[in-house]
Amino acid sequence: MILAIDCGNTHTTVGCVDENRTVTSVFRIPTDRSETEFGYAAKIKQILELNSATLSDIRGAAISCVVPPVTDVLVRAVRLMMGVDALVIGAGVKTGLHLCINDPGTVASDLVVAGVAAKAEYPLPCLIVDMGTATTISALDADGRFIGCAILPGAGISLGTLAEKTALLPNIELKPPKSPIGTNTVDCMKSGIVYGTAGAVDGLLERFAEALPTPPASIVATGGIAPQIYTHCRHTLTLDEHLLLKGLRLVWDKNQQKRT
Repeated sequence: MILAIDCGNTHTTVGCVDENRTVTSVFRIPTDRSETEFGYAAKIKQILELNSATLSDIRGAAISCVVPPVTDVLVRAVRLMMGVDALVIGAGVKTGLHLCINDPGTVASDLVVAGVAAKAEYPLPCLIVDMGTATTISALDADGRFIGCAILPGAGISLGTLAEKTALLPNIELKPPKSPIGTNTVDCMKSGIVYGTAGAVDGLLERFAEALPTPPASIVATGGIAPQIYTHCRHTLTLDEHLLLKGLRLVWDKNQQKRT
């Protein structure tokens, strides 16, 4: 079993993943750029213990982090907890995913590990919709190559900006409204964010499908906001909330011979 850590801009997701890519003891904590390695280690260790996970059963760790100042902090936190050096997804790490874009070095680690997992677990061609702080749609072609993506503001960013930049609109919880046609301010905002995001995703999925030589055989939804949005899309999306954690396990396995 390994400890898989997916650090995003808003939340950090942690889970234990075994050799069969079964994910357990999953939890999310806020991504805190000011936190020390001791703080992260204490939080992660305490929550793992609350989930009945035993550190002695965990023999390694893999980290995907899109917040550069936090990467080294998490590496030191893992070393404090487990006495091992975590595998950090980045340059020089073998993934088995061919990146067919202009500058492969610019592809964020979360997109890479999601692509690795989708290639292993879903029919190709595959589109991956990752709904977090940003919403990304990535494309794997029929040969499992990463051929590009689209990035747009996530539902949370859009909702926060509405409240911040307008005088009369409040901060609200991200939940679907009773009807797309809102009859009060809160439901109007919910409709715009939920159905607007779903509509944007649907529109991009259509354009991606048109651009692929063959239609996508699968569309996978992941990310912290995906459960609130994916069922409102017109396309059929398969929810896989642990896609990135599975990808971290696959990349960790692929690099063990190199590290020993």
